[in-house]
Amino acid sequence: MSIKSYKPVTSGQRGMSRVHYRKLLSGHRPHKALMHGKAKTGGRNAFGRITTRHKGGGHKKSYRVIDFVFNKKNVPARIATIEYDPFRSAFIGLAVYADGEKRYVVLPQRVQVGDTFLVSENAPVKLGNRLVLSNMPVGTFVYNIELKPGRGGALARSAGNFAEVVAQDAGYTHLRLPSTEVRKIIGTAWASVGEVSNEMYRLQVFGKAGRSRWKGIRPTVRGSAMNPVDHPHGGGEGRAGRGHRIQRTMWGKPAGKGQKTRRPKKYSNVFIVSRRKVGKRA
Repeated sequence: MSIKSYKPVTSGQRGMSRVHYRKLLSGHRPHKALMHGKAKTGGRNAFGRITTRHKGGGHKKSYRVIDFVFNKKNVPARIATIEYDPFRSAFIGLAVYADGEKRYVVLPQRVQVGDTFLVSENAPVKLGNRLVLSNMPVGTFVYNIELKPGRGGALARSAGNFAEVVAQDAGYTHLRLPSTEVRKIIGTAWASVGEVSNEMYRLQVFGKAGRSRWKGIRPTVRGSAMNPVDHPHGGGEGRAGRGHRIQRTMWGKPAGKGQKTRRPKKYSNVFIVSRRKVGKRA
């Protein structure tokens, strides 16, 4: 079991759990040539205004340069390390290509140090290999999926995620995404075979507010605890309901509870075969 629980010596450790990284990682130090510093924004833009709420503080982190484009084709590579990345939930690995070049990549599940992969249009459909979507048989699980050929992986990149190939039709591949949406993607786009590593990540219990702060996550205040001037759910004497049927964001837009929030004229609507099923998923 790769989830570690704690003997509750303190109140914050009661029910607390975390991924047992020592069992899963290779123990190698990060490759310094592929690391650099990264300034924190605190969720603010160039004008100093908050554009993403609940961000700020957190432990100092060094950024690992990850290869999402995979433009080194037809050169086999070997996984030399399995490492933790503070900027993402998945594990990363140092890929050493046959010509000596080193790059960090997001790793799939069940990968081991010493395993190899290949980036090629005609690569076999094997764990970790990367090939074009049109060559994937129906039922294949894929991750790190491109939306446009050559732009780099954009979909199914976080821990435990994957998409399933459900059809090949008229030059497009139909994928069932983690959100349950079925979407058409051009068959010449690339994807890697497998599911993203560290699938136990979502089972962690932080146990105390401090662990969220270490990660740079600031507290979330309920709208119903605010004043009417600050939130549509605010105000009222005592504990009051929100006063209207539709749940809303701070800016009055519909949110949650099965309401559709996608723009009706979004450019990519034509590629959606089946809308995602909102609400609780198994």
